[in-house]
Amino acid sequence: MPLSEIAAGIEVTTEQDDRGVATVDDTDGSLVDRLAPHADALPCTPEATATVLEEHARGSSVGATAREAGVAPMTAAKALHRCGVAGVSPLAPTARRVVRDWLAGEVTRADALALTGGDEADFALAGYVESHDPVPELAELAEGELGRDGNASVEKRDALAGTMSETTDLL
Repeated sequence: MPLSEIAAGIEVTTEQDDRGVATVDDTDGSLVDRLAPHADALPCTPEATATVLEEHARGSSVGATAREAGVAPMTAAKALHRCGVAGVSPLAPTARRVVRDWLAGEVTRADALALTGGDEADFALAGYVESHDPVPELAELAEGELGRDGNASVEKRDALAGTMSETTDLL
C-alpha cells in the first residue's frame, strides 16, 4: 500500500478545537486576602508571605525577599517551602536523609550535624523542611503567583531575553 493511499482521507485545517479543561479564576481578592485563611500554617504574616512570594516571582534571592518583607531569611525560606516552592532545602539529598534519621531519633543531633556538613542555620532549615510538608492550598496560590513550575520562570526569562538565542539563530 503506497503512502498516497494511506493519507487519502487526511485533511489539514487551519483551526483546532479547544478541548481543554474549563478553569475558574478566583483571584478577585488580593494575594494577602487569599493567604489569610491559611495564616496558622505560615511562619509569618500573610502580608509578609505575599511580599516574599511577589519578590521571589521577580527573581529576587531569598535574602532580598526577606529584607523586602521585613522578616529573617530563614522565615522567608520557610514561607516559600510551605507555599510549595521547590529547592528551599540547603542540604543535598544524602544530608536530608541524615536529618530525617535525626528527626526519627536514630542519630544524635551532634552526629547528624557533623554528618550533614552544614552549619547550624542550614541544619535548622533542613529540619523544618523535613518536618513540615508544603500546604496544598498555599502551593496552588503560589503556583498562580510564580507560574506552573513553582519558580519565577516567566519573569526571569523576560529579564534574560537578550541573552537567549531564538530558534531561527540555529539555522
